[in-house]
Amino acid sequence: MKYRLSSISILIFLLSLFSCIREKTSETETMQDSIPAESLENSPNDIAINEQKKEPEPVFLTAQDIQLRRELLFDKYILEDTYPYRDTVRSFQWQAICDKLAFIENMQQKPVQWVVFENYKNINGEAPTILNYTRNEYNRITDSLGIERFQSVPLYSPTGDISSPKLYGQDGTLAKIVDTEEDYYLIEPILIEGQWLVPKNYIRELPDSTSFQHIVVVDRIQQNIATLERESPGNWLIRSTNPATTGRFKPPYAQKTPLGIFLLQQKKRRMHYFQDGTREIEGYAPYASRFTNGAYIHGIPVVGVDNPIKEHSPTLGTTPRSHMCVRNNSSHAEFIYKWAPLRRTLVIVIE
Repeated sequence: MKYRLSSISILIFLLSLFSCIREKTSETETMQDSIPAESLENSPNDIAINEQKKEPEPVFLTAQDIQLRRELLFDKYILEDTYPYRDTVRSFQWQAICDKLAFIENMQQKPVQWVVFENYKNINGEAPTILNYTRNEYNRITDSLGIERFQSVPLYSPTGDISSPKLYGQDGTLAKIVDTEEDYYLIEPILIEGQWLVPKNYIRELPDSTSFQHIVVVDRIQQNIATLERESPGNWLIRSTNPATTGRFKPPYAQKTPLGIFLLQQKKRRMHYFQDGTREIEGYAPYASRFTNGAYIHGIPVVGVDNPIKEHSPTLGTTPRSHMCVRNNSSHAEFIYKWAPLRRTLVIVIE
């Protein structure tokens, strides 16, 4: 009888043990089912390697990578790639333009906080005088790069004395923020080598979403103008090709249109202008889009503020004759005025 009870007890113990083992196995399988697949597949070493992976480096474009296609939005006064001019020919410098477009594509490959230099008519204060300045033919103070103090912003060396600036940055110049200090931005201009400190009152920050998909190219030598719009990376649509007239060198009032890349900063449906040497309004220019200092892209100047818009001038596309601005047929100036987004369009002046 004793032996029989003992056998029954052992049997009950074995059944209980088997039941516990099955429950633990089921719990383990349930836990494994709830663990993400990647956690089961990746060892700690694999996870560490994945964390160290970097985003692929951007592929920088060259002029040869840029594709242009004519899809005109403005179909008046069209100029072909090469066209007759007097006893010779003129042309659009598409190779040079593609080089600039590649530069603009490349500078936007990574997220950047863009800023623009602002000091039109010294509105934010006349820049301090640099130590080793010269005076140009207009009797204006200039730096070693030929940039005038008037309407420019001061650029200070971040590693040296900031009692006086080293260079001047032209109104409308685009730059990216590197760092921010109490009263200064540390910036990198797109066309001036190095990093510079600029007082904050001379800087306008552009929205984080800013990108540059609209480009206006002005050629001082060929006296023409083209507008282009980005379709996709490396692909640009030509929206217009027209004659234009740029600024001439004639001190003390008329100046050449500045070379460079500038932000389209301001628009005026009518831009009044003064008679030379006075503060008397002589007339107006229609559909004016300002990009640097007092340089506008505008229509044919009209003498008298009450006179109607003048559409065309036979001197367009011939020789420089304006004070600094870029003259266009008035309907083409209107096209640019409406087509080009403010502070999202770049104006490139080449020769």
